[in-house]
Amino acid sequence: MVLRLSIMGFLVVIFLFIVTVSVLNEKRIHLQGDIALLLFSTFCSGLLLILAKIPGLTFLEPVLHRVGDFGFEEYLMDFVLCFMLFAGASKVNMGKFRQNLRAISLLALLTTVLSSAFYGLLFWAAGLLFGVRLDIWVCILLGCIVSPTDPIAATGILNKLGLSKNVTSVIESESLFNDGTGVALFVFVKSIVSTQGAAYAGQSVANGILSGGGSFLSVMLKEVVGALVVALAVSFVLFWLLERTRDPSKHIMISLLDVAMVYLICEYFGFSGVIASVVCGMYFAYRMHRISRRRMVDDPEDRYGSFWEVADTLLNSILFVMIGISLLDIRWSDKLPFIVVAGIVCVIVSRFCGVWMATVLAGKKKIPSSYSRTEFVTLMTWSALKGGLSLALAMSTREFLDEEVYQIILNTTFLTILFTVIVQGLTVPIGYRRIERHKANRIQAAACKNRNVERHGSRG
Repeated sequence: MVLRLSIMGFLVVIFLFIVTVSVLNEKRIHLQGDIALLLFSTFCSGLLLILAKIPGLTFLEPVLHRVGDFGFEEYLMDFVLCFMLFAGASKVNMGKFRQNLRAISLLALLTTVLSSAFYGLLFWAAGLLFGVRLDIWVCILLGCIVSPTDPIAATGILNKLGLSKNVTSVIESESLFNDGTGVALFVFVKSIVSTQGAAYAGQSVANGILSGGGSFLSVMLKEVVGALVVALAVSFVLFWLLERTRDPSKHIMISLLDVAMVYLICEYFGFSGVIASVVCGMYFAYRMHRISRRRMVDDPEDRYGSFWEVADTLLNSILFVMIGISLLDIRWSDKLPFIVVAGIVCVIVSRFCGVWMATVLAGKKKIPSSYSRTEFVTLMTWSALKGGLSLALAMSTREFLDEEVYQIILNTTFLTILFTVIVQGLTVPIGYRRIERHKANRIQAAACKNRNVERHGSRG
């Protein structure tokens, strides 16, 4: 009974905070909702930590520690992640997805791998510059954590900021799939750091990469192929069952069963539950669209779509509040100046380099919306938000890293999330409008140049 009351009390506090901040934000502040929740929850957590240091209020410190230690990693990875990914994938525009498939594939695969490697090398070099000696593989592991664009942040925030549908589709689709690559790469590098001890044993970086390349490909192949097979097989059977009932409530329950069952099966066999959840969401969205006429008769109020819309909003709101609350359980490293500077610079530079190389391979014709390479790379770099999945992966490193290195990993990840969601998230619309103006001026200048050339040619 005590446990149930404590859980209920925790939920009441969370919902009270969400409702209060959301109403205040709607009436007075007018920020994007999820950004406002993260900003205020982080501010309140920091304020409570300061108050707990005041004499006479020190009794708050153990209470705040218990609140902060609520099991963020377990909550996200073992409970809500699959449902949030399913809800986000259900919104993907399939027409735009097929149109930009090559660009999305390269961004999801190549950009993630390159950005993680670039980030690790840059962070390692920055550590030498600041006098912070870190193992190169630990730095690359940190790159695997913070390089992938978070699908929850992207689908929950970017599609509400006024970007064009074509651009939003590319960003959302990439973020939904690149986390599968990031998790596979994280598993591979984690095995080097935790068990092989390559760098500690004196093995060179080059030898480590050469010997581990095959292992990464096998891990990636297993996670992706296994996830696709399980997701498509289970979704096919359950959607066949869905078509046999005309009750919208049962449609909702079947979709919940589908993504939960697929996620559990994939996690049990070592496949990517992240990719599988995304495939389930896209499969159901595609098949639901195919039977849309029948659904208009069976479900005229679209209870199925409304359920997943509400679930997505609610789970996103809770997640961003919990990210802020996790500040209560973070111990700050004495290398904080290095972490702030290196973390922010490395994540921007590595993302820019990774996207640039992916667009070179994809070709200019595959860059959407008539963007130049520089315009597209700049937009994709600044819109690369990080979120809860990065924080959960960072927390999972505690079991095999020493405390000082773990603090650097966790501190860097948390500050990167704050910077990308709050600073980049709030300024993405401004950057997008400037890039659109630059594109319009460039196209207009090119058109004028062509007209002048034609005019001079006709005179000649």
